[in-house]
Amino acid sequence: MKALILILLFLIPLSSLISAQGTADGPVEVSKNIPPKKDGKHRDPSPKTAPVNIPLVEAKPVIDGVLNDEVWRSAARFSDFVQTQPGDNIAPSSPVEAMMAYDKTTLYIAFRVTQDKDKIRATVSRRDEIFQDDYVGLFLDTFNDKQRAYALFFNPFGIQADGTYAEAGGEDYSVDIVMQSKGVLTDNGYTVEIAIPFQSLRYAIGKGKNWGLQLYRRAKWNNNELDSWMPDDRSVSGNLSKAGHITGIEDISEKRTLEISPTITLSQSGRRSRYSFNNDPAGRYVNDGVKADIGFTAKFGITPNTTLDFAYNPDFAQVEADAPVTSANQRFPIFYPEKRPFFLERIDMFQSPMDLVNTRSIVDPDIAAKLTGKTGKNTFGLIYASDKAPGNFSKDERESYKICSALHAGDPTRYCPAGRLIDRNADIGVVRYKRDIGRESNFGLFGTTYNFVDRHNHTGGFDGRLRFDKKTVFEFQAIGTHTRGFFYDPKTDRVDYRTGNGVGYSGWIERAGRNFYMNFVVQGRSSDYRADVGYTNRTDTNGAGLFMRYRTDPKPKATIVSKQIAFASNVDFDWKGRTQRRMSEIRASVNLQKNSNITLALQQGYERVFEHEFGPMRTPTRLGAFFGPSSERSAPMKAIQIRASSTPIKQLSFNLLFDNTWGTMDYDFGAGDFPRASIAAQLLGQNAPLYPGPGTALTISAFVQYRPTTALRTDFSFDKSRLRRYDTGLVAFDDNIFSSRTTYQFTRDIWVRARLDYSTLAKRFRPQIVMGWTPKPGTALYVGYSDDLSYNGRNPYTRQLEPGFHGNGRTFFIKASYLFKRSF
Repeated sequence: MKALILILLFLIPLSSLISAQGTADGPVEVSKNIPPKKDGKHRDPSPKTAPVNIPLVEAKPVIDGVLNDEVWRSAARFSDFVQTQPGDNIAPSSPVEAMMAYDKTTLYIAFRVTQDKDKIRATVSRRDEIFQDDYVGLFLDTFNDKQRAYALFFNPFGIQADGTYAEAGGEDYSVDIVMQSKGVLTDNGYTVEIAIPFQSLRYAIGKGKNWGLQLYRRAKWNNNELDSWMPDDRSVSGNLSKAGHITGIEDISEKRTLEISPTITLSQSGRRSRYSFNNDPAGRYVNDGVKADIGFTAKFGITPNTTLDFAYNPDFAQVEADAPVTSANQRFPIFYPEKRPFFLERIDMFQSPMDLVNTRSIVDPDIAAKLTGKTGKNTFGLIYASDKAPGNFSKDERESYKICSALHAGDPTRYCPAGRLIDRNADIGVVRYKRDIGRESNFGLFGTTYNFVDRHNHTGGFDGRLRFDKKTVFEFQAIGTHTRGFFYDPKTDRVDYRTGNGVGYSGWIERAGRNFYMNFVVQGRSSDYRADVGYTNRTDTNGAGLFMRYRTDPKPKATIVSKQIAFASNVDFDWKGRTQRRMSEIRASVNLQKNSNITLALQQGYERVFEHEFGPMRTPTRLGAFFGPSSERSAPMKAIQIRASSTPIKQLSFNLLFDNTWGTMDYDFGAGDFPRASIAAQLLGQNAPLYPGPGTALTISAFVQYRPTTALRTDFSFDKSRLRRYDTGLVAFDDNIFSSRTTYQFTRDIWVRARLDYSTLAKRFRPQIVMGWTPKPGTALYVGYSDDLSYNGRNPYTRQLEPGFHGNGRTFFIKASYLFKRSF
């Protein structure tokens, strides 16, 4: 705690010093632009003297992709694009022009790209899945704070990929924005026309406001060429600090908007039953009846930059399942990204280095509310949810509770723990505040709370991002946690109900240069650290890491376009100072023609595990979690890793990974049909104490995407993970995951997707087919079927072998929603 106080005392005067640099609405930094140069060599920028004025127009263009409307004759024009990838601020392979205008309700944007028609890559794809095509787009920083912007991109048919960009977190295309766009192919390229209602944006209000703007064009055929309106100074970190500016967007109609999207889901499921009743065996297959679930979400725009979201009994089931991953030999929880629209909007506001907020911890709320906004330099966010998932027991669990209660009536000593939990909701809350200081810095506060019966967790902390100069950025976070709940004590081998207080911290600093880049990171969590609303992969750990990279100047027309070499080193240790893991890596890569890359990495490290991390600590009268005389295990580690990727033709792309690691620790958990492979398990049986030990791990990953037509896309992937122990020579686990996913796009709004996954370790097939109609955010219709089948697998509850195919669970669903929108 003293360390946190010292950090805070250091940061407060530092923040004041940075705030003296000026605010985002002060004098505009002059951006640089470069006239096209035909020799393909870098040249120093020449100045662009002022932000571009966007004209107010009366006539509305027809959004059909054809740039023949009157509005484009008077629109502001953006030309003289430069190639920033693979070239370094040189002339683009072909001309690019953008235009922009607005009326009181809508921002209009158009792009005209001159390009050989045969080289254009364009498919009729789903929203947000255009990045294997050519595309145009923009970063739009509507508050000009150089920290966050809308990321809006469009392929040659005008299909959208929309989301946000944050300097602290990168691009996130999980957010969908209501807008219109259409593109058409021409004899000498393509044109795209876009209309974005101001009601879909959040922006600073008032006259004389400047917005940050960067315009882009991607040409896949020319080594993934990227052209931009403003040049890219590679010695400056970030992107928004290098953006240009627009002005003159005033007198916008400030209407409030109310959006309501009712949802209905019909589903019928089958499943394996965990419990045995009426002499039926455990694991029997049962069919549930048809279930109807009705709810709605609503959004109210209080001001142009403040929004209230509310959901009642929302259907938060995912339309498509998460991709399968190997869970064998995993000590820590696996992170799955958020996919639900209600939480995705402004999710960047709640993200932080320590993952203090992970909205997937809100599983199935009865109600949820979210208030987000920005006023001047102040950004704020509130989330509340009443989550029924912790107390929403299954039919089998409820039947088991009824039987227990009946037995309790005759035997008061019988305890039925489910009675305290059944049909109880968890109350979850998040508070977020952030204040901009200076041009590109901020300081913020965080708070979360999770309360369910006898489980109570509260967190609080501060974080920030400080830009010292064009090359150097520092990010930090410090957290305190208070928990009243159950903690396992390895000294007594008991689960105690008690109070636990913990701390967590994170610091990250980067230094960017034209050819050289480096960063240094530290992060840690104490043993009693708990963040039940967030994601925590490990406690009682500290870590420090250094990364350095040098890359050569690109040569776009050479066989080897560019080269780079990188070095990384990190170490983890517990709060007693004992090393847990150490790893160093040197990596070299070359970028070749046809978007090709080859990377070779060599690693050397060490891992150490302790008995108390796996179970009870040994005493003179009690065995510990580990077999043998030692309460810890350690092993050195070496690895070689090879990666390759390419797009040899526009219809085909692939990625390959080979990794062989000597000295990977097997934690002796066993996996699937693979029994524990340690000496202890071989001598004393599968219930023997754990005996972690090293072995050789092989990882192979391959991904191929094939796009034979503009409407059809097929992805194939293969992931292999195998670990063979040294001491016994036995395979601890061997998992091979095969996946295929095929999408056919009938139109830009109507599609069907079929998916099949198979794991040799689980011996399960998981087929899924979904058909969707998604004309705009909030309005959609999905019809889908998913299944889970074992083949020559085992009963999940009795572990008995079951020859042939056996069902584990299936679902048929119809989900429909419609967006009602009114402005007033």
